[in-house]
Amino acid sequence: MPTPPDMTTDTTDDHRAVPAEGSALSEPGPAAAPVLDALQHQLAVYARRAEQTRLGGLGQARNSMDRAAYLLLNRLDQEGPMGVKALAAGMGIDSSTVTRQVAPLVESGLVKRTSHPEDGRAVVLQLSPRGHSRLEEVRSSRRRLMELITQDWTAEERGVFCKLLTRFNTAMLDLNPASLAPSPQPPAEGGQGTPAS
Repeated sequence: MPTPPDMTTDTTDDHRAVPAEGSALSEPGPAAAPVLDALQHQLAVYARRAEQTRLGGLGQARNSMDRAAYLLLNRLDQEGPMGVKALAAGMGIDSSTVTRQVAPLVESGLVKRTSHPEDGRAVVLQLSPRGHSRLEEVRSSRRRLMELITQDWTAEERGVFCKLLTRFNTAMLDLNPASLAPSPQPPAEGGQGTPAS
């Protein structure tokens, strides 16, 4: 089942090219540079404003749930019960991080540990009724905030922006860290640097 609200695994319209491990990124052409500069600038501005204003919703639920908790609860709500490893893989983070983030959610009763329906020996994480209610409260608050921010947008503009942002987030999740490394420099003329005999 897709997970549109946190946009971490939606791969619809998936025709991006992910650089292979060890391959280097080439410099963008002159025509692409201005748009890419504007894009990275707007992302930096967004990150700063989101941090300053804590875009966590409207009303009483505003800023009442941190991002990590929201994404974890949202994933469990959309995908159903799952183990720590599956949850970590779906969110693009490591299992130890999920374990650390889930612990307070279990303690507060928003998530419960239960036996796997097919393998009783395995333990899975499941959204509790209280967790579902709490998530819907926060989700509704954030939905109203998105409506306020985009109140002058058409339904089509919202849809296009959401689709492109989903694609962008998916590309970030799939980005190979090796592709970000500097390009290897060619060996100096005259061999591999070993003195000639």
